[in-house]
Amino acid sequence: MEPVLLFILGVAVIFVGLALSIGLHEIGHLLPAKLFGVKVTQYMIGFGPTLWSKKKGETEYGFKALPLGGYISMIGMFPPKKDGAVRTASTGFFDTLVQEGAPDTRAEEKRPGAMSAMVDDARQASADTIGEGEDHRAFYKLPVYKRIIIMLGGPTMNLLIAIVMFSILLMGFGTTQTSTTVGSVSACALPATSDRQTCQPGDEAAPGAAAGLQPGDRLVSIGGTAITSWAQSTQVIREAPGQALQVVVDRDGTMQTLTLTPKLTERFVIGSDGKVTSQVERVGFVGIGAASELVRQPITAVMPAVGETIAATAGIIVHLPQRLVDVANAAFGPGERDPNGPLSMVGVGRVAGEIASIDTIPVQSKIASLLGILGSVNIALFVFNLVPLLPLDGGHIAGALWEGIRRAFAKLFKRPEPGPVDMAKLMPLTLAVVVLLGGMSLLLIYADIVKPVNLFG
Repeated sequence: MEPVLLFILGVAVIFVGLALSIGLHEIGHLLPAKLFGVKVTQYMIGFGPTLWSKKKGETEYGFKALPLGGYISMIGMFPPKKDGAVRTASTGFFDTLVQEGAPDTRAEEKRPGAMSAMVDDARQASADTIGEGEDHRAFYKLPVYKRIIIMLGGPTMNLLIAIVMFSILLMGFGTTQTSTTVGSVSACALPATSDRQTCQPGDEAAPGAAAGLQPGDRLVSIGGTAITSWAQSTQVIREAPGQALQVVVDRDGTMQTLTLTPKLTERFVIGSDGKVTSQVERVGFVGIGAASELVRQPITAVMPAVGETIAATAGIIVHLPQRLVDVANAAFGPGERDPNGPLSMVGVGRVAGEIASIDTIPVQSKIASLLGILGSVNIALFVFNLVPLLPLDGGHIAGALWEGIRRAFAKLFKRPEPGPVDMAKLMPLTLAVVVLLGGMSLLLIYADIVKPVNLFG
């Protein structure tokens, strides 16, 4: 298949997977909301103009033009101020902004300021959508634990998707590990301090090439020591400079014995963290590299891998301001992007397309890589949605937890019932967060277009 078609296929796979992830995220909110009796008026994938919708029961299901997320609309997300009015709200970023930030066009008396107007408008904007006798189905009237379950449902769904993706990846395909098979054989032996990295006529042949080792040979034993890992073979070679070693290799199913004499040369020292240092040591060297292979992992490896990905994603979010500064410097300057930095969905799609279009990667490895990307994206959705800021799910969870704490203290100290937390007062902050999220998205999309992350050289 042509590389361009493979690129398009890779992008399509990721965006279909992302759409399914978003849809399942919103189902994670929808199911417990309906279970607890909250009236849900809409379940939508995307934002903006509606492309298609169908009403089933009291809920409208559909797709919108901008595939930037999704939402469900629940009545009574905010408690009334004094007059008992309730409003419709949603779990979506941009839909929250549209519904909660939309000014009420009805004639009203002047208010003290724009912030107060925004809060009041947020309470009143959708009050008329609540049918008579439906106040008991408002979200804010649920017990605290039920509200938390509803808002945790979306991120939890993303976590479950990620666990499934990593399970298939690790147990079905495996992880890339070095094998005992020779992957490359150097033509010459250059010291680590050499000014050049390529061989020239007259250079001494590397011991591996001189011994007749070939890519594809599987090391069976070296100097009488059975080889079970590449690290073991490296250790034997490093400790035997100048010694003639009998090497047994499996070449296309036939055992062959070769004589290998490691050369004493300079190599950079590898630190305890696995990184190369500037220090040099003199050790045995033969000039061969390991081939990689996929090794299936047990089920016990899944959750540690998920945990490591969660920790890495949380680290990116914690340092997001500095990461965005680095992205901006790279996008508008001569620097290169950090391959471990944040990406927009444009960047994720581009990486997926490049993986799919590389003809030197086996199909099995391509599928495994795309599964890994989808798993990582769902981990990112899980972690990011738990940030305790509106309009993210974590903001609603934080509000419910604070209400629970206030009620507990009131009961403990026998004080009057404090009532629900007035989340409408956070509308100015919500607007600021949405503006920041929009600016961040635009910056990452621009950077992914003009200065994409280079993962493949």
